[in-house]
Amino acid sequence: MKLSAAIITLLAGSAAAFAPAMPSTAVRASSIQQQTVMFAEPKEEEEGGLDLDLDEMFSMFDAADKGEDFDKAIKDVKKDN
Repeated sequence: MKLSAAIITLLAGSAAAFAPAMPSTAVRASSIQQQTVMFAEPKEEEEGGLDLDLDEMFSMFDAADKGEDFDKAIKDVKKDN
């Protein structure tokens, strides 16, 4: 009888040791995430990409090395292709 009580106590104690944590930490973490803005508007400073292929990129790098004006260089690169 004492042996079965000791085994039951041992099993109950070891099962509690591997039980999942209290969900209160998960609730706090999810409430913080709900405060974030889902649909933020992009900054006005950001510009769209230039959509250059590899040859056009190298042409732009060469123009930058020569110190050419960016707007003139991009017009020349896009005009060639």
